[in-house]
Amino acid sequence: MPSDTVTRTGRPAKRAAIDAAARTVFGREGYTGASVDAIAAEAGVSKRTIYNHHQDKERLFLAVLGESTRAVAEYQRALVDRHLTDPDDVRAALEGLGHDLTTPREGFGEHFALVRIIFTEASRLPDEVLADWRSQGPQHTRARLGEHFAAWTAAGRIHAPDPGLAATHFVQLVTMEVYERSFHGARPLPRQEAEALISSGVETFLRLYGGR
Repeated sequence: MPSDTVTRTGRPAKRAAIDAAARTVFGREGYTGASVDAIAAEAGVSKRTIYNHHQDKERLFLAVLGESTRAVAEYQRALVDRHLTDPDDVRAALEGLGHDLTTPREGFGEHFALVRIIFTEASRLPDEVLADWRSQGPQHTRARLGEHFAAWTAAGRIHAPDPGLAATHFVQLVTMEVYERSFHGARPLPRQEAEALISSGVETFLRLYGGR
């Protein structure tokens, strides 16, 4: 039977094991279906040990979702910077960014399993979970997009009087159809189909915001 004793040296490793188990169980069974008993069994610890690290199931879900959301958001911000910092070709930069944002990255599979839970169980999830995910994830990435679109507007490369709105439109036009058709990465699209959607989205974006 798992020990409830958490030593000073064992605490970080045990916390990591709990969080990894939680990502696995939540991703497999959903928020409502997952039990602390199942997470404890997956981690090889007792329920008491889990409660020593996390107050309850809601706090555990919030913790693991927040950790993976921040990691994905930082990765996406780096992609935005790499593609949109003073590019030679605006269209090519936007298409390249759309491609990279919608291409599943190794190591992020469990995160997007949690994201699928957000969409399927939103009515049953605590408001704090939903608000934190939006602020740390999608809004974080869109804020960075908006900063670049403001710089592009100042340089005359596009015309976006409201860069934040332009960022929202870019995400909706260039990435959302790929996300929806792939069920947020659960069933990746054939490359040709994804690239056609991205190119079409960029074309529409530039019709709205092309330099004037």
